[in-house]
Amino acid sequence: RSSMTRATNYTSAPLQRLLQLIDLLAGHELLGLEPGAIAKALDCAAPVTTRDLDNLRTAGWAELHPNGKTWRLTPHVVEISLKHASALRAGRQDLNDIEQRYGRI
Repeated sequence: RSSMTRATNYTSAPLQRLLQLIDLLAGHELLGLEPGAIAKALDCAAPVTTRDLDNLRTAGWAELHPNGKTWRLTPHVVEISLKHASALRAGRQDLNDIEQRYGRI
């Protein structure tokens, strides 16, 4: 046994696949993607894709397109982006306030 401590690998294949699915759906908000195309792109079986899409639906991240055939991301992803941008603006304002209080460095 090696004297070096082995780092624990906490990576989860199913969670990694969900993240890949989110990345895959990004940019297809108008027409969505068919489950078969998703399964092929992620190199997984159709039932796995169905389960993953349902998990994203339950979490509010994906939805079945009104055409009933394709899936797309929900506006939830955009809401996260807006929260991120708001936090950056607030941080920028805090820095500006500090600079004004203490003078420019």
